[in-house]
Amino acid sequence: MIRKIFVAGLLIAGVSTAFAQNDPIAQRQATMKGVGQLWYGDIGKMMKGEIPYNHATVTSAIEKMAAAGKAMPALFPDNSKTGGETKALPAVWEKKADFDARWARMSTEATAAMAAVKDEASFKVAQPNLNKNCQECHTTYRVRNN
Repeated sequence: MIRKIFVAGLLIAGVSTAFAQNDPIAQRQATMKGVGQLWYGDIGKMMKGEIPYNHATVTSAIEKMAAAGKAMPALFPDNSKTGGETKALPAVWEKKADFDARWARMSTEATAAMAAVKDEASFKVAQPNLNKNCQECHTTYRVRNN
């Protein structure tokens, strides 16, 4: 019985994963949610001094940001302008070159930050610039949360 439940769980997980891989809106939302949870969770708490600096957590967050910067442009094909509760504004497709360039800049700056961040002091210098990249893109290309 337990074996059947385990196998059923694996099948459901596999189908969900396959569905998400074929759905660019779900993929981009999952990617950004992952980055956001780290960035506005532990990273934000470290910046505020609410939790101690943890280099492994910082490195992981910056690596995810760099990877997202490389992956995200492909997750905005023309057929993903609507549906899936997307919060992408039409400007994504109207200004596609600028949109893609912002992702490339984020990836480049995150990669540079990985090399530059060695401790809490260097992290606190790099973080505001990385955060600024996110805010600028969200302001221009994403529906605002109320």
